[in-house]
Amino acid sequence: MSSVEIIGGALSTYTRTARVVCEEKCIPYLHKPARPHEPEVAAIHPFGKIPVMRHGDFELCESKAIATYLDLAFPGPRVFPTEPRHAALTEQWVSLVNTRMDGTMIRTYLFAYVFPKTEDGTPDRKTIDAVAPALADEIGLIDRTVAKGGYLAGEYFTYADINLMPILYYVRKFPEGAAAMAAGKALRSYYDRLAARESFKKTTPPPMPQRQAKAS
Repeated sequence: MSSVEIIGGALSTYTRTARVVCEEKCIPYLHKPARPHEPEVAAIHPFGKIPVMRHGDFELCESKAIATYLDLAFPGPRVFPTEPRHAALTEQWVSLVNTRMDGTMIRTYLFAYVFPKTEDGTPDRKTIDAVAPALADEIGLIDRTVAKGGYLAGEYFTYADINLMPILYYVRKFPEGAAAMAAGKALRSYYDRLAARESFKKTTPPPMPQRQAKAS
């Protein structure tokens, strides 16, 4: 059977989640960099978002759907549990991250640094200061959660962790996010343990463009 193609930019958190699943399950795959709305992406995703996947004649969009397919179609350690409570907790945390935390941490906080709408291109301090309390609250919630069992969905590594880690990777690069993460002892340990996994090291994104990476 043909190899899996993961299509999307290396800087994208959601593209990285799909790649991490491939790495965790030792699935041979080709990563094809592409930006949102490029023809190859738009041909698969109705709204032009990344990542998209191609496996032979099967095409799929949305990172959670891609991860589910990879988990079911290939052997290797399961990233989506089958035990009912563990499975439900995994789904719960994927939903919380995708519907709330991604909006706070990436679409609002990170974008205020890397894609500011200020006239001179400097970080959008008004937006950063406004979102900082929610950022700290959500990071605190993660810290309290992983303090219980070591992972988001209890005592085992799951797709819930895969889905969160690329977000934390960026959040910790900027002052308010770094301070909030440093305040959580359990979260610090959690991040360091998971960042040491080969799947995360092998999918480390390239540096952001210098203007975007500048925190202040």
